[in-house]
Amino acid sequence: MLARYTEILRTALFLGDAVLVSGAWLLAYGIRFHTELGTLWFGPPVEIPDFGSYALVLALILPTWTLLFRSQGLYGAHRTGSWLRQGGAILRATGGGILVMVAATFFLRSYFYSRAVIGLFGVLSVVSIALFRMAVDATVHELRRRGVNVRNVLVVGAGALAEHVIDRIRAHPESGLRVAGAVSDDRSHGEGGLLGVPILARYSELKQVLGRLEVDQVILALPKEESHHLEKVMTELDDQLVNVRLIPDLLHVLTLRSSVDELDGLPVINLREGPLVGWAAVQKRIFDIVVTTGVLIGLAPVLVAIAAAVAISMGRPVFYRQERMGLDGQVFPMFKFRTMILEAESETGPVWTSSDDPRRTRLGAFLRRTSLDELPQLWNVLRGDMSLVGPRPERPVFIEKFRREIPGYMLRHKVKSGLTGWAQVHGWRGDTSLHERIEHDIFYIQNWSLGLDIRILLMTLWRGWIDRNAY
Repeated sequence: MLARYTEILRTALFLGDAVLVSGAWLLAYGIRFHTELGTLWFGPPVEIPDFGSYALVLALILPTWTLLFRSQGLYGAHRTGSWLRQGGAILRATGGGILVMVAATFFLRSYFYSRAVIGLFGVLSVVSIALFRMAVDATVHELRRRGVNVRNVLVVGAGALAEHVIDRIRAHPESGLRVAGAVSDDRSHGEGGLLGVPILARYSELKQVLGRLEVDQVILALPKEESHHLEKVMTELDDQLVNVRLIPDLLHVLTLRSSVDELDGLPVINLREGPLVGWAAVQKRIFDIVVTTGVLIGLAPVLVAIAAAVAISMGRPVFYRQERMGLDGQVFPMFKFRTMILEAESETGPVWTSSDDPRRTRLGAFLRRTSLDELPQLWNVLRGDMSLVGPRPERPVFIEKFRREIPGYMLRHKVKSGLTGWAQVHGWRGDTSLHERIEHDIFYIQNWSLGLDIRILLMTLWRGWIDRNAY
């Protein structure tokens, strides 16, 4: 029955995509050549091509889009996948299809299809298919919440990892998974079982449990101290038809995002991988460039006024250049407006600024208190040394001490340093707890998204740049 539901859903997605791709192509042709909107956007067409020549190209488009969508996993069963991942897959598949069309038009040269039609088709197909998939997902999730097409899961193991698995499944009823029970040799949980899930049998009795329960999936969540039972459990499952998934007990070593790769057929688990790779890095970089350019243009009069004030009150140099450590431990020159007397560290050496630091000038104290001295770092963002949002960069001379005293300190260098960050908008800046700051930085890395960056920027604007710990 469950396999039948999956096939029905896959068929519905395939037919829906085919209809929408065809409709997007024909609609793009109609908009360009038969509407005033097309003339307004792209100018009057030199000639109106035959509709049949455009309809005929669907014989190339439909199989190409089907293959690309299949290659991106858009017709697989993803009960626990995210919508963002699916949206990215749709965008990549459509982009690949557009490239195939452009290449085919270029090499065949027998007939040139309008670039305006191809561009409109790309936009219309992505938007329509994305909305269609969102509607399908919402419908399927609601049906699963109501008990339709629910799959029973048996958890093998006990302890923190098994509880984590059960908690995650319960938190997402739209996935259509229901924990039917657990199997473990650990009897310390009593009658309440594992978070209310009954422990049905021992590992050696797994086969009997599967014989009397209707289970679709077995999740192996053995704690590391019981890993020696894995071979025995797998022997019990050898002649069973259930799907088996393994979740290794790595909670104690997972500090950043994790993922699974493949090395010539061997699964490779990335335990401490930064989130900004591939399209995520491109997305964040484009966001940094666009926003920073706009801010620099808008604040140009303010920057000039501050520079003039520094030059008049303190003389030159106006800017202060200091080495900081950023992404992957790379050292870069960070720029600030000068706020202290010349050669401020000639006697003290590298030290943190205190609230009554005599090295600050009167203007410098104001710039520090309002964080206006940090504005030249927008140039660092534009150069690519820093990002708008990320952990604040620190001086290498201090890092050598911090990395020995604070576990996990160097993990903050798995992303670019930021002009502002999750720790800063929560008040952890200046001479405050480094442990709290690191916890906030790691939270940011683990949960990074462009939406989180925008949220931090808005929090920075809302709460202002003035902070009692900024001196």
